[in-house]
This record gives sequence, structure tokens and C-alpha cells, in this order.
Amino acid sequence: MSATATSHPAVGDRLVHKTFPPVTRHTLALYCGASGDHNPMHVDIDFARAAGFPDVFSHGMLVMGYLGQALTDSVPPNRIRSFSTRFAAITQLGARLTCEGHVTELIEDKGEKRARLALTTKDETGEVKLAGEAIIAL
Repeated sequence: MSATATSHPAVGDRLVHKTFPPVTRHTLALYCGASGDHNPMHVDIDFARAAGFPDVFSHGMLVMGYLGQALTDSVPPNRIRSFSTRFAAITQLGARLTCEGHVTELIEDKGEKRARLALTTKDETGEVKLAGEAIIAL
């Protein structure tokens, strides 16, 4: 985030923007090992098909991690006052995710100027996979 955006953002300004490479089987396997989330729905195609899905799909927390990374790449972590998300849709293999955050409100709390950001993670078709909010200190 630039110094100007930090000190003088306006409602509607995009402060967060990051695009990630496509989600691959390798990505899911690495996340599985790193997170300890070994749910076969994310790495075993036979298991996923038996459950009625065409293929494995991304861990929701991986997608949330991407959004968190996009946020902390744009805003120093010590200026983040809150970060929350909700899962909106399954993220399929090959999805190219883009994370964004736009200022929706400028507020003040206990003398500290802050901005409320609407956060989204969308795939290349524009489908929202994750939506959330952050409050940041300006």
C-alpha cells in the first residue's frame, strides 16, 4: 500500500490486489502436508468422485491463506485490526484466484483513523470463492 493510499484513502479505493497461479494438485498436496489437513477430498480423486464431485478441490483454508497473504502484502500486519471471512463456493483445480480489497468506510475508533475493507477472492470467471472484511489502521 502506498503512503498516499495509507494516509488518505477514499471510499471505493482498491488497496488490496494480488493474483495467484492456478491451483494444482501439487499445491493441494503441499498445503495438505503443511497444514496437517489430510482430508482425502482434497487429494484423492477416487474419494472425491465417490462423494459426488468431479475431482478434488482446494482446502477452504488455503483460499483464506491466499486472501490473508494478499492483505498483508498490501497492509503492514501491525496495522490490521481485524480480518474475517466466509466461504462462498468451492475452488476447483486450475482456478486462478485474484484477491482484492476495497475501502467501504472510513471510521475512527478511540482516536485512531481506520478503514473498513470489503475483501473478495474470485476465480478467473469472476465467481466469488471467499468474501470477507478487514479493518485497518491508517
